Amino acid sequence: MSDATAKEHPPQDFDALRAAILERKGELPKRLTQVAVFALDHPDEIAFGTAASIAVSANVQPSTLVRFAQHFGFDGFSGLQLLFRARLRERTSSYEDRLRTLEQNDAALAESTTIFNGFVGAAHRSIDALADAVEPEAFERAVTLLAKAETIYLIAKRRSYPISSYMAYAFGKLRVRCQLVGTSAGIDEDLLAMATPRDAAFAVSFSPYASESAAQARMMAANGIPVVSLTDSAFSPLVECSKEWFEVVEADHAGFRSLSASMAFAMALTVSIAEKRRRG
Repeated sequence: MSDATAKEHPPQDFDALRAAILERKGELPKRLTQVAVFALDHPDEIAFGTAASIAVSANVQPSTLVRFAQHFGFDGFSGLQLLFRARLRERTSSYEDRLRTLEQNDAALAESTTIFNGFVGAAHRSIDALADAVEPEAFERAVTLLAKAETIYLIAKRRSYPISSYMAYAFGKLRVRCQLVGTSAGIDEDLLAMATPRDAAFAVSFSPYASESAAQARMMAANGIPVVSLTDSAFSPLVECSKEWFEVVEADHAGFRSLSASMAFAMALTVSIAEKRRRG
């Protein structure tokens, strides 16, 4: 799609803009790519912020935001920002009302209770966004792909590791053969070398991405082993080597992100795989 065409037909909603960004991400200059990553990872900040504050957060010049908007057919940054604000209006807001009530009462609560409420609120926001983030057709394709595998290799490091660890526990209970990658013995490469195209891999990595996980997922894909991944950005290094990938962004409280939505996704995937295998 040329720039001239884009100017005549700018995206009409957030989903269309996201699709346009993903379609054209390979041709974006470095600074526009930087804005694209920030916009997809922090859509609420784009909706609420000023051009100056967003530029500081994205580590670009305000003029770069204008260039980014014009690249996708908008007259200026304010036109682009309207899409992000419309996205917020369309979202279900019942949990926001509950959070506002909690915040109004925070002054009368102990600090620990306030922190507790903050993390509960973040979990609510994460779970609420999960259903919209996962396309049922893509989820079914991922389940089918992984259910056919002789062995499912689970790749994750650091903050992502609890997800793969719990999946390994659940797969064991469900009698699904899997191999948890990330051993204290340091034999990950030896384990991965045993994988064949009859197997599959499920990789998890969130920003800042674990380079080892990305390298292992790329190696599996290069060896003809299909990879399904869970990550938090369309610009994640896992995207390019995955047959199916899912973007789940956890809300944060005080700079800390839990794994509420990611765990819910992982367990739904695990049980769905076992059920599909049981039904043959």
